[in-house]
Amino acid sequence: MVKRIGIIGVGEIGRAIVDGLCDGVEDAPEIFLSPRGVSTSAELAQRYPTVRVCADNQDVVDRSEVVVIAVRREDRSEALAGLRVDSARVVVNVMAGVGIDDLHQTLGTDAPLVRAIPLPAVRERRSVTVICPSHPVVDSLFDRLGGSLPVSDEAAFNVFSALTGTLTTHYSYLATLTAWADRQGVPSAEADRYIRSLFQGTGRALGDESRSLHQLAADHETPNGNNERIRTTWFDTANSDALGKALDALLSDLK
Repeated sequence: MVKRIGIIGVGEIGRAIVDGLCDGVEDAPEIFLSPRGVSTSAELAQRYPTVRVCADNQDVVDRSEVVVIAVRREDRSEALAGLRVDSARVVVNVMAGVGIDDLHQTLGTDAPLVRAIPLPAVRERRSVTVICPSHPVVDSLFDRLGGSLPVSDEAAFNVFSALTGTLTTHYSYLATLTAWADRQGVPSAEADRYIRSLFQGTGRALGDESRSLHQLAADHETPNGNNERIRTTWFDTANSDALGKALDALLSDLK
């Protein structure tokens, strides 16, 4: 089990990792945070006794067994400039669109580099994290946060990365349903409450992995019923093709 973890870039994902590893956990690891994003880092250090803010990014690396790099892709040159990472560390790269060769060149290190796609739900330890390549230390780390899904190559990893780009579209879809109900005279708060309840139920159904996603859809439809009507008239072939093209374009940018 990893005992010392460093995080460079304490944004939403970095914060979620800290929460997942520490909240309500008796044997929480030591976590060392970069000083950038000082208010978030300081708040986490105040909340959890095993978390501390380091003087700089080199201090984060020197204190850690595993170093998570969670800065924005466009900020990586500045954040990682001059950083010395020896081969005894394991580096976890959660920057979208930054490949292993790219990061090897930036860091100039022989340390193992592993890409990962942690989602905000790791804070509740219920999100599967895609990893490439598999590494026993990194697999174990994300197993503690809801599960790991190692993939064999970066081509497959990039497909999963593109899929994560659909997350906020789902939320916007729900917001659109709420806005439609509001226009029909239903109070916004009531519509919001119902939509949340409706789709939390679908989330529970997704936990049944004995049924494929196509089967789940079929099981929730009555022939010629309301669900079938909306699916076939709104989510038609043109709509599906447009989604596929948007994902194709995103995947191209991630390669």
